This record gives sequence, structure tokens and C-alpha cells, in this order.
Amino acid sequence: MRKLIHTLKTVAVVAALLVCASAVQAAGMPTEKTFENSLKMKFVRIEPGEFTMGNDQNLSAAVLDAKEFGSDRKIWLRERGDYDEAPVHKVRITKPFYMAAHEVTNEEFERFSRLHAHLRGKLGFSIDRDEAVVFVNWHEAKEFCDWLSQKEGLPYRLPTEVEWEYACRAGTTTAFSTGDNLPPEFIKNPDNSWYPSPYRGRGRAEVVPLHVQKTPPNPWGLFDLHGNVEEWCLDWYGAYDAGTQVDPVGRVDGDYKVSRGGSHGTFPFYMRSANRLGTLPESRSWYIGFRVVLGELPKTKPLPLVPTERYQQNVKQTSPRGVLKGPDPKKPYFVGPRPYVKISPNSEGPLYSSHNHDPDIAECPNGDLLVIWYTSVSERGRELAMAASRLRHGESEWEPASPFWDAPDRNDHAPALWYDGKKTLYHFNSLSAAATWGAPAIILRTSTDNGVSWTKARMINSEYQGRNQVVPSEFKTKEGYLVLPCDASPSSSGGSALHISKDNGLTWTDPGGTIAGIHTAVNQLKDGRLIAFGRGDNIDGQMPKSISADMGKTWTYSASAFPPVGGGQRPVMLRLKEGPLLLGSLANKPEGKEADVPVFVTDAAGVKRPIEGFFCAVSYDEGITWRHIRAITDDQPSHRVPTTDGWKEGRDFEMSPSAGEPKGYFAITQARNGVIHLISSWNHYAFNLKWLETSPPAVD
Repeated sequence: MRKLIHTLKTVAVVAALLVCASAVQAAGMPTEKTFENSLKMKFVRIEPGEFTMGNDQNLSAAVLDAKEFGSDRKIWLRERGDYDEAPVHKVRITKPFYMAAHEVTNEEFERFSRLHAHLRGKLGFSIDRDEAVVFVNWHEAKEFCDWLSQKEGLPYRLPTEVEWEYACRAGTTTAFSTGDNLPPEFIKNPDNSWYPSPYRGRGRAEVVPLHVQKTPPNPWGLFDLHGNVEEWCLDWYGAYDAGTQVDPVGRVDGDYKVSRGGSHGTFPFYMRSANRLGTLPESRSWYIGFRVVLGELPKTKPLPLVPTERYQQNVKQTSPRGVLKGPDPKKPYFVGPRPYVKISPNSEGPLYSSHNHDPDIAECPNGDLLVIWYTSVSERGRELAMAASRLRHGESEWEPASPFWDAPDRNDHAPALWYDGKKTLYHFNSLSAAATWGAPAIILRTSTDNGVSWTKARMINSEYQGRNQVVPSEFKTKEGYLVLPCDASPSSSGGSALHISKDNGLTWTDPGGTIAGIHTAVNQLKDGRLIAFGRGDNIDGQMPKSISADMGKTWTYSASAFPPVGGGQRPVMLRLKEGPLLLGSLANKPEGKEADVPVFVTDAAGVKRPIEGFFCAVSYDEGITWRHIRAITDDQPSHRVPTTDGWKEGRDFEMSPSAGEPKGYFAITQARNGVIHLISSWNHYAFNLKWLETSPPAVD
């Protein structure tokens, strides 16, 4: 019976498509300069032509300077467009098409989906019938076009990226169709917005109206192409090809669908005709809507996938001999510091030399090490992206950095990388709706070929919200649960949340409890309870310690034995293969005075002395006491070593037997051969448990 029903449904769909095709033939395409369909949607005829796509021209101060638009916050004052707007190339469009005069409104979209009315006013946005529809993903925008095609017997669809820029420019070659400046009436809440985070920003003052056709049209009669809301395009996002192209349709596949035009809650830089944005096709946000075109899709073949990056090239897929054999575990072993961030100075995309931070590290099945981190100019900015570097098994130097993952013009804040010990690497990442990390979503990708290829990114939760800023302290419990910690707040306090999967990452839940401190280091005790240490939310002037007996639903808090950590610092924790817990943290010494909670080591001469900077502590009694403490240092006489953004002048510190790195977000893993790999925001250290258990040398 089910097979019969399925067959009848298939026949009905085919019949409907045949009717639709016949209707297109019967009705024919319109030929007039403007056209109005049965929904009263107005369309403008766009004639064939040629234009120059992309940008490599100097931009005016008006485009770049945020202060002109009411913000006193620093942004990157770039002289040219984004790196992905090059190479500039000629494009020919050979057939006319019609483009909707304005973005699809709530009233128009709800003819197709009445249920969307329940999303009107979500977070305060788009309440009225004539406001641009938002909270629609790419698939829903396409389905609207398909529905409209079937309803009218005409080929409606989303615009290609080329069609969008051609129509937006309307014959102009300036930054905007209005010239090199965008009039103030186009600009709504120009900032890297934190909304709807309750911890930062201006709250409901950042909610703006999204009514269509309230600004002047461009020279071809199209409204709202600069600002209001971003607009979905048909194409998969990918790098441009050089040379003249005819009716291009983007890449054959990818992680991101292109969006164009910029929106409220952002700077004019991102509203330029040439600017490219994009995100996952399942994304729904208050920033993105769409408009419709009418016209047959060009028959051009899409471009192939973009070439692989350095970290993906020439990777061995077999494990070399000795991959499981490490240094003699009975002898202390230490290597470092050695830098892993290798980006050319003055690099302005897709890697940025300005600021590199917030890493994670994992061993690959073949014994290679892979590090990922964010690279940016501003931590708040839309340009923030993920970088990667590989240390191949048997080599001693990290390779130059490669681009790793970057939703275009989205703040991809905070990554995590985890190896399951068998064949799978997991990449987690926060993904913002626009700029900042105030209310991100979380994505997950996996690789089973040592990081060469990855599954398509997918959201493991459907909302942009708090409790979603990824912290690289992920682990698997003895019950087999994957645990992913996340900051619950974008501020320096407010605690951390957990996301837990009981099916190897397929589905996830937030148990609801809150750990004391952000950037938390979490692991499981042998009795099944969870233990965590965090930054901020200090207790009695000490780092907070949190314990949960119900897998993160509730937590109890107490002062730990360690000093609190502050800005630019993050602790780590690891269950070592040998059994004990390892905690890595920082001993801060404010200038001119001793730390409030000093950290001491006992050296080989039996002298107890204070240390500064990063240290590791080992506990054999499940975090009650910490028997061995060592500063993470090469124990050499005082010498200067780079730290966070270490290529910049002044970004180094004095390493000595009593002083490790004073700043950095740390991440840690233990390879199958027993070596512990610890990274800061700049350097890599490798050591074994025996080194941690061995007293540091005496100091003269």
C-alpha cells in the first residue's frame, strides 16, 4: 500500500511539473520593461550586458571610517576591498532577466508559508507586512521560488551572484550605486552588533525597521540593494577565477551559500556592490532575507571545487612505523617552545597577521599533529576566520599556516578539534550571524582521512544564541558521551555551559547547568562526576572549581587552590593515559607586587620558590591535591621568547626556570605515544609525564 501511495505521489509531482512546463510555454516570458505577477510583486527587466566584477580599487574614507556613522569603536580601516573580491574580471550576461524591485516581504512570503507569521517580530525584527522577510534559510527561499514557478508557470528562482552584482551596480563602477559614499538613510545601526546578547551592546535600541522601498532606487529602479537585509543568492561560495566569464553560476559545491548586499547592524564596508558574504544554507537569522528573479537559469557548468590548502596536501594515509612509540616514559622529555603561527607580516586575508589566537590541537590517525586557531584583525570583526598548520610525523617544524574554515564575512569565533583515537577528527566551531561572538551557533565537521577532506559543516543547534561559544576542552566520558564545553556569556564572567552527545555527534543537548567561569577546563572524575575550572566568577580571590554529579544539570562551587586567570588567559585540563589529571593554568604576578595566590615549585635542591606564567599541575587523587607542579619552560637562563602575536614588536616575554608564558589561550592533547602536546596562542611545547614529575633544576 505504501509503495502504491509513493508511486501515485511521484506521478502527481511529474504531472504538476509537466503542467508547469506547458504553462511556461503557453504564457511565455514577459517582454515589457516592468512586470507585475499575481502576488503583485513588481519586477524590473535587466538587459544583457558586460561589467567588471569584484574590486581592487582604493576605497574612500567614508566607506571605511566607522566614526562617521556614530561608532567610536575601532574597526579595521582597510584601503581596498576584501581579498575574496579579487581577481577583478569581466563578465558577460547574454540573456535578459527580471529582478524583483524589492526584497520579498512578510506578506508575500506568507502566501507560501502561513506558519512563518509566527516568526514575525522574533527578537523584535520584521513585524509589519511590508517589511523584508527574515528568519528564512536558503532552502526556504528556494522553495518559495519553486512554489511561485509552479503557481504561475514561469521560471522564478534566486539570482546568481553575478546577476545580483550586475543589477546592483546598474552600470556604475563606484563602491555603491550611489557613488563612493552611501547616503545616511541607507545605514541602520552601523556597528559590529552584539544583539541579542544581554551582556553587551545596546539591547532593543539595535532593533530597526526593515520596511522595503524606503530609500531611493538605484539607476535601474531596484530598491534596498545596499543594506536593509542581506539577500540569498543561488550560488555556492568560492574563490573567483580570472579571465572573462560568460553567464557564470558559481562553484559546483561548498559549505556556504552566497548572500549579498549587507544589512542592518553592520558597517557600510559590507554593503558595497562588490562585497561578498555567505553562510550555511540552513542558517536562519535576523540579518538575511532574499529577492526573486524571473528567468531561465544559464546552462553554464559551475566551476569546480576550490583547490586544497597546504595542510591538506601530500598527507600520508598510512601510519608510519613507530607512530605509537614515543620517548622512554622513564626519562624526562621536553621540547619547546617552537612557534606554529607562521603568517607573512602585513597579510590581509584570507590569513591575517594582525591577531592570531584561541587554538586547539589534535593528533591525526597517521601521527601528524594538526593545530587550528582564529586569525583576524579585530576579534569582533566579520573578517575573523580559521587557520591551520600541520606538523607532520617525524618533522620538527610546523608548516606555514593555511586557511582552514571561513564562512565569508561571519565571525567564526572559537574552534575545537578532537580525535576519537580511532579514525575520526571532529571540528567544532562557533558561527556568528554577523560580527562578534555575542550569540553564535555551533557547527560540526568530521574527517576520516587525517584532515584532508571534511564533511559539510552542519549546525548542531538551530539557533544563534548564548551558551554557544566553543571552548576547546572537549572529551569523551567513560559512558561514551561526547562533551563540548561552551562559554555561556560573551563577557569576562557569566560561566560556561556543556553540550552533550550520546550518539557520537549526531544529536546534542544542553543539560542546563552553568559552570563557574568562562573558558572552562572540564573533565570527568573516576567516580563519574564532572570537574571544571574557569576564568572569572572567582571565589574568595581564587579560581573557581565546579563539580557536577548529574552530567552538567547542576553544579556546586568552591575556591580552588590556584590563582584566578584573567584577560588573554585560559586554563586546560586533561585525563592522562597514565591515569592522573593534569591541569594547566597561569600564575599571575601583578607588576610591582606578589600574586595574591602564589604558586610554588620545589626544585632539585629542595628549595621551594614561586613561579610566574604558565604551569602544569598533576593530581593523583582526582583533583583534591596537586602533587607535582612545573612551570612550562625550557629551564634555560633568562631569554626572550615570542608570545601571543609574537611577530609584533613588544610581544615577547622573558622565559626563565621560574617564568613561563604570561599570556595566551592554551590547548592540550596527549598523543597515543604518551607525549603531551601543549600550545599557547603562539608556541608549541611537548613533554611527558615523567618530565612533570621531575623536580625542576635548582636556580643559582
